[in-house]
Amino acid sequence: MRSIWNGAISFGLVSIPIKLVNATESHSISFRQIHTEDGGRIRYRKFCELEEREVTQSEIGKAYEDADGSIIPITDEDLASLPLPTAKTIEIVAFVPADRIDPLQMDAAYYLAASGAPAAKPYTLLREALKRSNKVAIAKYALRGRERLGMLRVVGDAIAMHGLLWPDEVRAPEGVAPDADVTVRDKELDLADALMDTLGEVDLEDLHDEYREAVEEVIAAKVSGVAPPEAPEPAAGGTVLDLMAALENSVRAARESRGESGTAESAAAAEEEAEVRPLRGRKTAAKKETASASAKKAPAKKTAAKKTAASTKKTTAKSAQSTGAKKTAKSTAKKTPAKKTASRKRSA
Repeated sequence: MRSIWNGAISFGLVSIPIKLVNATESHSISFRQIHTEDGGRIRYRKFCELEEREVTQSEIGKAYEDADGSIIPITDEDLASLPLPTAKTIEIVAFVPADRIDPLQMDAAYYLAASGAPAAKPYTLLREALKRSNKVAIAKYALRGRERLGMLRVVGDAIAMHGLLWPDEVRAPEGVAPDADVTVRDKELDLADALMDTLGEVDLEDLHDEYREAVEEVIAAKVSGVAPPEAPEPAAGGTVLDLMAALENSVRAARESRGESGTAESAAAAEEEAEVRPLRGRKTAAKKETASASAKKAPAKKTAAKKTAASTKKTTAKSAQSTGAKKTAKSTAKKTPAKKTASRKRSA
């Protein structure tokens, strides 16, 4: 890999000669601008305003435009002789835990390659020290005409450096969050957690740029003189009627896509716990359904009342019959001794 900057890492009194190498590369497809009528290339030519002629790259330098419009030339020698220790040095200023770095500050990434055999020992020393401390190094360095902030960390057996934005270059998220006062229920959070668990993790190596692949197919078709592939029909986007219902459907679809239809018990339990409220447009239908349900329940209640009344009458009749039988038995018992007495008198 070609180095883009040569210098040294300043680690206290230890100096480590290094080369700065790009750690990332872009695979995006570049397009040229053309004249749509005849396909001619559109080019931007660099003209000198004073001489009114096109100039070459070797004739172009840097300058600073002052507030009054005056131009102040700045040469490469001026920038090389800046009174900064970071002009050719990556100066480590602190070691901090990695979670202290806000990801919003992360910028371009580079590999730091040891420059020559003498750099091997101090390079390895710094790498192992970073490993054992579980920290990252914060450094300052100058690149492309400005001083920058960087973070050094271990990647495999190499030391990588991430360019960092200065803290005042990161905007505060003002006016980004919703202004409305929104309350999220526990049931909604439970379903969101279930959806996250179902989607699970992914191996980043399995992800690829589908847009670039589609563009390459179109270009190949154009070169071959055949019709480019047709775009698939977009999925029918339904309106989200109910957040709870949308979450439940998302969990179900995610499980089915992963072949986990047999593990839908938790989804069913979540559906039982979930309370799906009807929308405004369906209030009338909901009321009609409620009314019909109550109308159906009413006859059932009347029938039950009739059965209860009938059973009460039967019980009363039975009790009355038993009471009458008892009274008759008593009266019969009272009359029987009188007859026996009369018969005794006659015999005397």
